[in-house]
Amino acid sequence: MPSSYSSQFLTQTVKPSLSFPTMKDRPPSPYTAVYIPPPHRLGSLIYSPTTNHNATKNGADFSTSASAIHSKLSDHQNTPILNAKGTAPPPSPLLHLQQQQRQQQQQQGTYNSNNGSKNSNNQSPQYNSPYYLGIPENGSDRQLDLPLQSGTLNEANIEEWKRKLAILLHDDGKQELVSREKKDRRDFEQIAALAGRMGLYSHLYSKVAVFSKVPLPNYRFDLDDKRPLREVNLNFGLLKRVDAYLGEHLSKKCRNKESFLDNCFSRSSSNSSIVTEEGLFEQPEPLASGTAVMEKILWRRSLLLRDQQQAWQESVEGKGMLDFRQSLPAYKEKDTILTAILQNQVVIISGETGCGKTTQIPQFILESEIDSGRGAFCSIICTQPRRISAISVSERVASERGEKLGESVGYKVRLEGIKGRDTRLLFCTTGILLRRLLVDRNLKGVTHVIVDEIHERGMNEDFLLIVLKDLLPRRPELRLILMSATLDAELFSSYFSGAPSIHIPGFTYPVQTHFLEDILEMTGYRLTSSNQIDDYGQERMWKMSKQVPRKRKSQIVSSVEDALRAADFKDFSPQTQESLSCWNPDCIGFNLIENLLSYICENERPGAVLVFMTGWDDISSLKEKLQAHPILGDPSRVLLLTCHGSMASSEQKLIFEEPEDGVRKIVLTTNISETSITINDVVFVLDCGKAKETSYDALNNTPCLLPSWIAKVSALQRRGRAGRVQPGECYHLYPRCVYDAFAEYQLPEILRTPLQSLCLQIKSLKHGSISEFLSRALQSPKLLAVQNAIEYLKIIGALDVNENLTVLGRYLTMLPVEPKLGKMLILGAILNCLDPVLTIVAGLSVRDPFLTPLDKKDLAEAAKSQFSHDYSDHLALVRAYEGWKEAEMDLAGYDYCWKNFLSAQSMKAIDSLREEFLSLLKDTGLIDDNATSFNCWSYDQHLIRSIICYGLYPGICSVVHNEKSFSLKTMEDGPVLLYSNSANARESRIPYPWLVFNEKIKVNSVFLRDSTAVSDSVLILFGGSISRGDVDGHLKMMGGYLEFFMQPSIAEKYLSLRREFDELIQNKLLNPQMVLHIHHELISAIRLLVSEDQCDGRFVFGRQDLKPSDMPVIPPQHSLRTESGPGGDNPKSQLQTLVTRAGYVAPMYKTNQLKNSQFQATVVFNGMQITGQPCNNKKSAEKDAAAEALQWLMSGTQTGHEYINYMSMVLKKSKRDH
Repeated sequence: MPSSYSSQFLTQTVKPSLSFPTMKDRPPSPYTAVYIPPPHRLGSLIYSPTTNHNATKNGADFSTSASAIHSKLSDHQNTPILNAKGTAPPPSPLLHLQQQQRQQQQQQGTYNSNNGSKNSNNQSPQYNSPYYLGIPENGSDRQLDLPLQSGTLNEANIEEWKRKLAILLHDDGKQELVSREKKDRRDFEQIAALAGRMGLYSHLYSKVAVFSKVPLPNYRFDLDDKRPLREVNLNFGLLKRVDAYLGEHLSKKCRNKESFLDNCFSRSSSNSSIVTEEGLFEQPEPLASGTAVMEKILWRRSLLLRDQQQAWQESVEGKGMLDFRQSLPAYKEKDTILTAILQNQVVIISGETGCGKTTQIPQFILESEIDSGRGAFCSIICTQPRRISAISVSERVASERGEKLGESVGYKVRLEGIKGRDTRLLFCTTGILLRRLLVDRNLKGVTHVIVDEIHERGMNEDFLLIVLKDLLPRRPELRLILMSATLDAELFSSYFSGAPSIHIPGFTYPVQTHFLEDILEMTGYRLTSSNQIDDYGQERMWKMSKQVPRKRKSQIVSSVEDALRAADFKDFSPQTQESLSCWNPDCIGFNLIENLLSYICENERPGAVLVFMTGWDDISSLKEKLQAHPILGDPSRVLLLTCHGSMASSEQKLIFEEPEDGVRKIVLTTNISETSITINDVVFVLDCGKAKETSYDALNNTPCLLPSWIAKVSALQRRGRAGRVQPGECYHLYPRCVYDAFAEYQLPEILRTPLQSLCLQIKSLKHGSISEFLSRALQSPKLLAVQNAIEYLKIIGALDVNENLTVLGRYLTMLPVEPKLGKMLILGAILNCLDPVLTIVAGLSVRDPFLTPLDKKDLAEAAKSQFSHDYSDHLALVRAYEGWKEAEMDLAGYDYCWKNFLSAQSMKAIDSLREEFLSLLKDTGLIDDNATSFNCWSYDQHLIRSIICYGLYPGICSVVHNEKSFSLKTMEDGPVLLYSNSANARESRIPYPWLVFNEKIKVNSVFLRDSTAVSDSVLILFGGSISRGDVDGHLKMMGGYLEFFMQPSIAEKYLSLRREFDELIQNKLLNPQMVLHIHHELISAIRLLVSEDQCDGRFVFGRQDLKPSDMPVIPPQHSLRTESGPGGDNPKSQLQTLVTRAGYVAPMYKTNQLKNSQFQATVVFNGMQITGQPCNNKKSAEKDAAAEALQWLMSGTQTGHEYINYMSMVLKKSKRDH
């Protein structure tokens, strides 16, 4: 190492492989994987895993123990520590990463064209440290030219840092520099600016400064001095009973090995087994599909369809409908469109709002096929991005054909659909078509696929395009039509090898547009800093606090800041100019909307109003505010409706009904109403200019759900809703200059969301490598986002190390839920505990059923508390549903929901989803029609917790208590918070060490939405794969983030149980008909352990100085601390004797008084700090700290007089040798 590298500046060096410790007595589970933190995953893409070095075995003799103790001491003198594991994370070579970034930027085309190669959309500032390249948030590079502040660093130090960073930059074998020096933390900004000019990344982690070649996450557990380590303790009697069950199981297994296997496999059948991919994914071909008999039947049906169509067209009603259709712009392009479809396999159609493309083009194709006598041979599938669009469009098309739904036109969305024998045109959501592709990869029999509203670039739509592009060469007769109101036709055309595009001019009535400055001028409304704060109620105070102007600007503000600064409002009144000067872009503007709606009701002509909001919180809060208004809340004057994606179809349809005379309809909606639906009486549109959009921070592996500005095409779509059937007016609640600053198109969802479910779908369709497949997308997602998803699927056991589907993964592809929820369903079925798990999974798939009205918050919380008394949001959901189900049997479901502040809509959705999941599980063969058999353990709440943990892992956080409350910490985020509506958020103490959570979301901080508390045993037995630590009794999980210390006998018990349980699950998945009664003892042992684990362990903390991997594996035993030795019974004297005789400085003690009046001491010697347990007085606290140090040094073996004398002499000799 060069001399300029002092011991405080450590450089990570490239190692030839990325490897992790595995269990010594068995290979890793076939469907588990070691957790790799996101910053290290690029390295795992580059290097192939090889065998790790074997851990050094601990000797039993005194000399070996003494050497280990001396090593513990001398390590702290001579070897600086890099991270909590003592090893450097695997590096990601800079050249390779830069090449990947360049490739992605080229693939992302126009979306990244305005960004530099370093700070592109692929490298958004939110993914980097606050000092990313020393550049401020607005992207300006002016700071780079500023000189360093004089007096902060001397010239010699500047030259030293320049030299170190230059060596790092040019050394391909090094990834980062780590410094714990106080002066470097103090001067971090200047050093970061220096690093930034050299193209390096910087981040300050508490007491550690890091300078790296690759972007750095917000939290690194390997640099966290306060990372919790868990000491596990179990009752001896419990262990004895568990051991008896386990011993009986192993004995039975050994005695009857052959019959044991026969019982496992004999009842399986080829019909229920899904071991073969062919049996899982391919449907048998109908025997009569190609016969002459079938063709004759289809010709007869075709003639019948033609006769029916001609009869309708010649009828009076049919002629009237045809006159209306011929007035649409799309009809004028009918021949051009049909000719293009006949001559080309792919056709791209863009049609402006009101042109009729959504309803007419599918009809053109169907009518053409019927007229030519091929009506019964054609099968047209038209996808819509939303269920409400699929339903409403299908109803409209059927009406235009003079039919009822289910004849030649039908629809299919999740949980409902209408389709008959003669249905030739099916409208469905994109997800429905993808599910069909699972069992019919070639879309056999389908002649035309129409993908509508393709401009929205949803993840399913982008995925479908890749699949269809691969399918087209195999199905040359298949026709693909892509449609949208506004799309980048050139982008789609080039993607499909120059496919022709047709543009249809739109037809809308004139729409008068008003921007914020026009609205203020027209209404005289004045904006102030106070009247723009939107009222979300007490339970969502954080949403209100985010609207207060802050020093660090939000993305909403910073993205339009320049546009506002350059705007000229001189043509408007001084009052309007003053209002615009204090306009807050972070606010939706509830008060302004209320004022504007009142203005419309009192001054404008009749007509419905469509108000575009960002999400349900905004809709519900604004609705409650409007209901309190004297005019807007008067049912005789205003019909106030809402429309949201989570609402039932029957409730969504209410927005299409016209109100009574003299009543104005106001619809509060999200972007669900932007496209494909027409509300005939809408005349006025209010557009807040924002939409709730999920973004994905791949570097920190955290989704963010925040409002963002819409694109120009969305603003045009919203405006167009006002002019579909009559002239209208659109009020944009933002200035014109802000609209001019909008992006042309929305960022595709595939670039801003986690990809786990998508990657699983890719594997289920047998499309080979996930990364290679996604590289063929219109715009490829980030490499790190793809790798995060792949690692997650490996961790939960859906993929093996070669990225192939495991048996568990194949089951998960059959369930239309997130993989983690699918795991819960599968284990619930295996362990005969299905009913509550069905409720939990269904509940997590719909909107939260627990309501909190603004004016009844206390009553709502009291109602929820009756369901949540065991530290679990998920179990509270089960109880609420069970109560509702009982009330429904007495026809009192609505009354039950009203009394308990529950959403009847969500309860009905949960009930429907339960039935769907139950049917799908029966299809897999895991359960039969006997409900009693798969619910015999549904009463066991501890088993339910375990199944929840099995599904939600690796969503795990530690629960560490302080004097008055507790703190939470996850591996990827560090400290996190609970949402205020969580049952656990109201607790001051949780008597469990861990929480498993379904979802985390970053708003201002990282919040956990819903959670369940679990014990050590639940996590160890039902969490991720376990690896052995460096000593007996030391277990690791999540790549070493979770570390457990216990007696070796307890560790072996856990490992044996886990090994047998993994084997049981694997065998059951391979053979769904396998009965579990032969494993009664094993399951009894597991149920006993998870139900009677009292969480008697404790968390311990400390930096690497504590050597967690070498800590005593035996829980503290006070009898050892009072054993006589040199200096008598006092541990302080024993420790001083041991250390000073070895030639080291005598220990020192630091004692703090805690808030509960107890004392806690830390003993310091040879650079180490070891903290004892809280005690009643200072003297006892110091003794306890000394006892902890003795126990650590001795590794929990011996503390007798002769042994300490002997150890002192050995240490002294060992020190001389060094």
